[in-house]
Amino acid sequence: MNELLKEIKFLEDLPDQVLIIDKFKSIGYANKAAKNHFGSSIVNQNISSIVRDPSLLSQIDDSLENNKSGILDIEIKKPNFQFFKVSVMPGPSNLLEDSNSVIIFFKDLTDIIKVQKLKSDFVANVSHELRTPLQSIKLGLETINNGHAAKDLESQKKILPVVLQQTSRMENIVNDLLSLSRIELQEHIRPNEKVNLNDIISHSIELHQEILKKNNIECQFERESKNVKINGDRNRLIEVFNNLIDNGIKYSEKNKKITITTKSENKNFLVTIKDQGIGISKENIPQVTERFFRVDPAKSKEVGGTGLGLAIVKHIVNQHRAEMTISSEINKGTEISLNFPTI
Repeated sequence: MNELLKEIKFLEDLPDQVLIIDKFKSIGYANKAAKNHFGSSIVNQNISSIVRDPSLLSQIDDSLENNKSGILDIEIKKPNFQFFKVSVMPGPSNLLEDSNSVIIFFKDLTDIIKVQKLKSDFVANVSHELRTPLQSIKLGLETINNGHAAKDLESQKKILPVVLQQTSRMENIVNDLLSLSRIELQEHIRPNEKVNLNDIISHSIELHQEILKKNNIECQFERESKNVKINGDRNRLIEVFNNLIDNGIKYSEKNKKITITTKSENKNFLVTIKDQGIGISKENIPQVTERFFRVDPAKSKEVGGTGLGLAIVKHIVNQHRAEMTISSEINKGTEISLNFPTI
């Protein structure tokens, strides 16, 4: 680092991500916030390998060639949604070894944009998905209050369990929507807690012991590696495996088996969950992680599914920078593989 860079060491403590690049668009300096966000090894990389946005590259060219500053909005959709207000300005001629340099400030507005979108999505989803159970509850209560069951105790006994079932369904939908909204809001923030996935999976299996016994379903856990750790959020990972085990139970007949295997592969940790359930058709596999998508709406309603479980799983997996693949065949079961980067 040259003398001038030492003089601007205050940039290290800025909450905004700051990059200084040369005329070849190579990153010569990144402050602490930039390294935390884009990766600790970004220095000497080309800016296009960090942020692939044509408008940013064009503004950098304008700053280098015409000594002009500019402010622009940048939206990154993959692997996770991010939104930045970016300021690009020419740097002093002696800032880097090269005579020309550009300073880029990234102000992360992702949380603000996400909150705005999630509010509108939440209201739209709730109003749509709660309409059916609300109508069932209303109809049941009206029948008990002033309908044919007003003085018929036997009819009331038949109606009340339906009302309670629909109330429970509403509660599950709201809880899952709130969980999904929180996850989506923080999906771009990678967890940094060190966790043992084998321990988390064992915990999730233990939580399901009662319902596994009730349905006479065996959950077999095969561990090739014992102490492999990843950077992760323990509670959210428990939610992942709770959802996957729960699905394996809900969509399988009694006397079936769920097999969970874990093993190390290169610098990754592979988890596979395989059931012997009703399966998913090939054309539906790309849609099963979409919110409220149900392969079999009648079956989902029967077992109390909200249509949000795999959407929750997908977003938590994305937050952990892992990959999820789904393979399935009708009446032969489903296999879900999660590939996590290890520490």
